[in-house]
Amino acid sequence: MKNENTYKLNLILSMLIFGTIGLVVRNIPLPSSFIAFARGAIGSVVLVLFFVIRRRKLSLSAIRQNIAPLLISGVVLGLNWISLFEAYRYTTVATATLCYYMAPVFVMIVSPLFLHEKPESHRVICVLVSLVGMVLVSGITDFRNFDISELRGVLLGLLAASLYCCIVICNKKLTNIGSEDTTVIQLAVSAVTMLIYVLITEDVTAFVFTKSSVLWLLTAGIVHTGVAYLLYFASVNKLKAQTTAVYSYIDPLVAVAVSVLILKEGMTLLSVVGALLILGSTLFSELFSAKKKRTVDINKD
Repeated sequence: MKNENTYKLNLILSMLIFGTIGLVVRNIPLPSSFIAFARGAIGSVVLVLFFVIRRRKLSLSAIRQNIAPLLISGVVLGLNWISLFEAYRYTTVATATLCYYMAPVFVMIVSPLFLHEKPESHRVICVLVSLVGMVLVSGITDFRNFDISELRGVLLGLLAASLYCCIVICNKKLTNIGSEDTTVIQLAVSAVTMLIYVLITEDVTAFVFTKSSVLWLLTAGIVHTGVAYLLYFASVNKLKAQTTAVYSYIDPLVAVAVSVLILKEGMTLLSVVGALLILGSTLFSELFSAKKKRTVDINKD
């Protein structure tokens, strides 16, 4: 029980950290592409240092075996972060995060095509409910107060969600490789990709680095990437799927709380209802699927 409580605490801490990334990004007056580069570069260094301290080596054979999906997912990871960070600039952290949490819905939609999973009735219902919630969160139903820049933020958040969906699909194609090895390579590939992107699209000589921006960048890389991923991996494989599913929703709830309470970004009643529909339906889908899988496994035994 003590070990289980420790794993739960690690998972909770990782979700609390992930949930505050919007606040960190808001305090970095640099292009989203550079923030994504810094996060990937610093995060991968932290994980490598952890490997060195623990005297653990990367499985080069496993990496070679899975090189294609690792490279693709690493590139997409960088683009995913850019989209999410840009979404923060055009809409509230709460709205951007809720749009981002449409990723499980996108996975449900494409699973029959890419993962050859049969569409289940409960998943179809959850997708429809989530889509209704997305419409309410986007604010497009409020014609009188609708802001076009808000729509841009919503679309960027949905783009980030679709890119994360691609990462999930790629990760499901991986075989015989540990999650830590996977993450180190993905972070390193994303950092290299983002560095090339920054050098091509940005005038790096015009970047202004202050003590504050450097500290926030280090926080994003060390705490919100390296430490958060280490805490997550130290717990996720040790807990039941239902427990992981429930605790993972601490992330968006913290993000919404940060948006409303710290950044003073208000939410309308419709947005709150939409948030409940999105998070509630996706959580139900994950719990139902996990319970069904456990029942099947028990029957097999």
